Amino acid sequence: MEHWLSTGLVPRGRILVPGCGHGHEVAELIRYGCDVTAVDIATQPVERLRGQLRELDLRAELVQADLLHWQPERPFDAVYEQTCICALDPAHWSEYEQRLYAWLVPGGRLFALFMQTGRAGGPPFDCPVPDMRTLFAGPRWEWPDSPPLEVPHPNGLVEQGFVISRR
Repeated sequence: MEHWLSTGLVPRGRILVPGCGHGHEVAELIRYGCDVTAVDIATQPVERLRGQLRELDLRAELVQADLLHWQPERPFDAVYEQTCICALDPAHWSEYEQRLYAWLVPGGRLFALFMQTGRAGGPPFDCPVPDMRTLFAGPRWEWPDSPPLEVPHPNGLVEQGFVISRR
């Protein structure tokens, strides 16, 4: 996220952080000027994040919900996808892609970090870039021509980052 913020690629509008967990990037996005909605299925991380934001005197909409059943009131300018898709069983990836598409405004950006495990099973499930290009395919999505952003993950794996635009 740091790279995308420093280059000005992240819009200062409504941004969704699906599968936010403990929400390490939420405070950073708020300070940058985003109106953040963070969603996670687990109650404990959402409550912990709520307490952290209260201590920092920051505001965000925090939602405890199953993303495959949740629907926002209106679409977002951007989505920050990190370790959500890799936590979902691949059988649900197509449904998740459809939801991401619906949650973004036309021209909205998907900031995606795809986990590269190189192994079967999960979670985290391997998100090979060719499979992600098939899942997030045209004409609905537009991929950049630039090489991926390589981001080391604390679990010792690597994520490949792309800014994909909703058409």
